[in-house]
Amino acid sequence: MADRVHPRDSPPPQAPVTVNDETSSESSEPMLTLATRPNPSPDKPVPPPGTYVIHIPKDQVYRVPPPENADRYHALTRKSKTRRRPCCCCLCWFLGVLALIVALVAVSAAIFYLVVKPRSPNYSIDAVSISGVNLTAVAAASSASVTVSPEFDVTVRADNPNKKIGIYYQPKSSVGIYYDDVSLCNGAVPSFYQPSNNVTVFKTALKGSGVVLTSTVKNSLLQAQSQGKVPLLLTVRAPVKIKVGSVKSWTITVKVDCDITVDSLTTNAKILSKDCHYGVKIW
Repeated sequence: MADRVHPRDSPPPQAPVTVNDETSSESSEPMLTLATRPNPSPDKPVPPPGTYVIHIPKDQVYRVPPPENADRYHALTRKSKTRRRPCCCCLCWFLGVLALIVALVAVSAAIFYLVVKPRSPNYSIDAVSISGVNLTAVAAASSASVTVSPEFDVTVRADNPNKKIGIYYQPKSSVGIYYDDVSLCNGAVPSFYQPSNNVTVFKTALKGSGVVLTSTVKNSLLQAQSQGKVPLLLTVRAPVKIKVGSVKSWTITVKVDCDITVDSLTTNAKILSKDCHYGVKIW
């Protein structure tokens, strides 16, 4: 970028400068006098007398505006700052409100935990009565697979150890019993309200119809029956609502998985071992 500056008076002519022989011999580059300066290239325009061409670095032009444009530059920068300021204010307000909500939720949860002291309910299987699985017929069957219709009566013990929390067991629950990943029967948990610090024992009837047992499952079931150790898996998915005082929560799903082992698949079956795991699905 080049700007032309027109001085009022042309500079006085300078006397020609002579070159000393000793100086010229010591310097690696020859020094030319004004009188011996070569003529400019014909391709470049020759500035008129009394006119100078000044080259200004580009970065200096952008950083330092000329004096005549200083007021305009400050006005434009002031407008850009005022345009950005509302967006920054909105973002700051949003972040501040979000942080306040998170802090209030954390404080409320801490107060609830300290005051109510919630504890997880406990579940266990007290008894199992099995019918509809005729092992004699299964053993005598000549086909590779057999079809059975088992029925299970399961006695469940639910313990609510909380002193200030009641539990509403909602409809649409599910209970299932599996052997070697094969669903034998299914049912539901009855709907009822369990008050605080209470133990409730209830029975649920599970039924299966047209359950196909492959030859592999059939032989495994016969072998487990002969050994007097039949492993079963009982799963419970129960939607519940928590009551604290007069306030009810949203629907929460309680998940129970119990590994039980019985000595036989009869109405007088005895539970040899049981191991239950609990979980909660909040949303």
